[in-house]
Amino acid sequence: MITEHAVLPVIPGRETEFMETMDRARAIIASAPGFISLRVGRCIEQPANFLLLVEWETLEAHTEGFRNSAEYQEWRALLHHFYDPFPVVEHFETVARA
Repeated sequence: MITEHAVLPVIPGRETEFMETMDRARAIIASAPGFISLRVGRCIEQPANFLLLVEWETLEAHTEGFRNSAEYQEWRALLHHFYDPFPVVEHFETVARA
């Protein structure tokens, strides 16, 4: 399992619109082959920042499957205009658990 991690810096003043749009966009990513789960958190100290955590079966399920799909283009059209600057997306594999 791979965890996709991104801090999403939403343009201040657009947080509510972003959350409403993310609520619609969840169904798009959830339908992707290899998708396991999605979690979005809002920063307490900086409320315009959101943390996106997506679990994928494999790295390729995200980087090749979802990112090369028509569904990703829809996800992108819905969400990418909210970010400034554009977020850095990184992938993690679990090495320890408690």
